[in-house]
Amino acid sequence: MAVPKQQPQPGQAAHLSAPDLGQTAECCAAAQAENATLKAEVAKLQAENAGLRQRLEQLERQVGLNSSNSGKPPSSDGPGKPSAQPRTRSLRGRSGKRSGGQPGHAGATLRQTETPDRVQDHLPTHCGGCGTELAGAATVGEPVVRQVFDLPEPRPLEVTEHRAHCRACPACGQQTRADFPEGVNAPVQYGPRVSATAVYLQNAQFLPEERLAEVMQDLFGAPLCAATLANMTAKAAQLWRGFSESVRELLTAGAGVKHLDETGFRIRSKTQWLHVLGTRWLTWYRTSERRGEMPSGVKGCLVHDHWGPYFRLPGVVHAMCAPFARVAGAGGDRQGSLGRAVATVAAAGASGGAASPGAGPAVASVAGGEHRGAL
Repeated sequence: MAVPKQQPQPGQAAHLSAPDLGQTAECCAAAQAENATLKAEVAKLQAENAGLRQRLEQLERQVGLNSSNSGKPPSSDGPGKPSAQPRTRSLRGRSGKRSGGQPGHAGATLRQTETPDRVQDHLPTHCGGCGTELAGAATVGEPVVRQVFDLPEPRPLEVTEHRAHCRACPACGQQTRADFPEGVNAPVQYGPRVSATAVYLQNAQFLPEERLAEVMQDLFGAPLCAATLANMTAKAAQLWRGFSESVRELLTAGAGVKHLDETGFRIRSKTQWLHVLGTRWLTWYRTSERRGEMPSGVKGCLVHDHWGPYFRLPGVVHAMCAPFARVAGAGGDRQGSLGRAVATVAAAGASGGAASPGAGPAVASVAGGEHRGAL
């Protein structure tokens, strides 16, 4: 018959046997291990939850991006965008100036010239009071002058025929033929003015080949095909190669503020990238198969849209353009550049607004007040 354990009296300490102590220690150790495991799982779930929340915020921000709060073009907004929201909103604040031309601005007002190409005299034929015929009547006073500026009447292409004659030497009888002028290389060809006009309209005004061919036919009667236009552009590119290299050297080596940007387009059905580097006076274009292939040797202050590879250019100061302010205003922090801009703007403010070119990929602000407000 088992003897029941005596219950301890109030105020009396409980005494446990060795087996009971062992079981209690095992239970505590198991509970602690389970607790540690649960804590690790909770920490892991919390980290995953934080990552998912961040990812959700990024996706929600991307869905809400359009041309008014990011660098996306208006063509990407689509028909589903609410019509009440303007497609573009200027980030520029009020300047306090009146609209229109400012004092000192060189205008382009059309004014009369002292040397007109043609003069047409208009004489009245009958009296405006009694109707008497005025043929042969003397003119009175100075005429009222009005001038009309217009394009000359279109003319067909001017054809110049070059004839290289041959002469026989009276001394030895050798026959010698004259040389054609430089550039006259074929029995039939277009002249330099036709080529210059086509190259200008295609490469400066960006007319497509088919529309350019229509323009040349309609205005000048010159039926140019795509191959002829391509040949004209290729020859012009060779003539301008030295000038293009000079512009590149001036833009890359010179100090000062420069703009840097890139856009994708297709060359011979293959995606290429058009990179542009420019100032107020000079602009240099180049094509590349890779978007991130940056121009080398660039110095000075670069204004761009805070795309990541731009920050890998050494020895330059970076400035943000309008797309950065739109992204910042929409709460975007693409590639961490917003944080870099905040830190550098704060450092520039502490140092009186000056960013040191030797401080690595510094981020400055060209329109400091505007971008500081966005930040």
